[in-house]
Amino acid sequence: MMKEESSYRTSSLENTTRDTSKEQLHVKLCNGSCHAEQILQTLNAYRRGGIFTDVVLLIDGQEFPCHRATLSANSTYFRAMFGGSLKEGHQNIINIQKISASTMSLLLDYMYGGNIVIQEDNVEGILELSDLLQISKLRDACISFLEGQLHPCNCLGIMKFADSFSIASLTEKSKRFMLECFVEVSCHEEFLEMGVKELVEYLSDEQLVVPKEEVVFEAVMRWVRHDVPARKGALKDLLEHVRLPLLNPTYFLEKVEMDGLIQDSKECIPLLHEARKYYILGNEVSSVRSRPRR
Repeated sequence: MMKEESSYRTSSLENTTRDTSKEQLHVKLCNGSCHAEQILQTLNAYRRGGIFTDVVLLIDGQEFPCHRATLSANSTYFRAMFGGSLKEGHQNIINIQKISASTMSLLLDYMYGGNIVIQEDNVEGILELSDLLQISKLRDACISFLEGQLHPCNCLGIMKFADSFSIASLTEKSKRFMLECFVEVSCHEEFLEMGVKELVEYLSDEQLVVPKEEVVFEAVMRWVRHDVPARKGALKDLLEHVRLPLLNPTYFLEKVEMDGLIQDSKECIPLLHEARKYYILGNEVSSVRSRPRR
């Protein structure tokens, strides 16, 4: 009887001390992206309900309760603010100026949900704010959108906007588009509104693409006539970059020499003489204006 009891106790002890290291329950209710999405949805619900929020963004008079952790996770700007010694980082209300409340609302939806609709009427505001807050992925998405929107009617405006934010790639693509589509671009309002220095820069660019030089001359005269009192003084500087010797001689006689604005500008006379001389002597007259564009 004693042996049996001892055997029972030993068996019982073995059962209670068996290796449990392999008895683990690996709980995976959803994959990583699904889990992250659920957390974001919960955080967004908290934000909208003002639950556990610890900072308020004041934009254009409108308050946006937020979570510092979420803002910092999305934005280098906020990460530096909350993690540094700036006094704003320790304030409960942070006022960000020169930003529209509607744009901030879109960006918060993006920060908390990962989605945003970029379109023609909001892309500039979103890019400006994402640039300020240093949200690089969103900024890059806006740049890609603008690249896809390039058109003869807006390429100059996009180029100016890109230049103001030092977006070299977009500036260069816009300029290249403008030079390659000069004929169409010169027929739109943006072309007529550009400054004389810009126009001179484009006219003198060796990458300017035109089927014939008459197009360039007509674009210049259209620009000058858009505001004659303010622009007629720039006529000579502009015509220096029009290759008058390459114009059809008949066109030159009828459209250039007979133009009232040109006749009134004594400064333009040497340019007219050069063109006439080229018609007579041909390649013996050597100048930038007698060299065909590419």
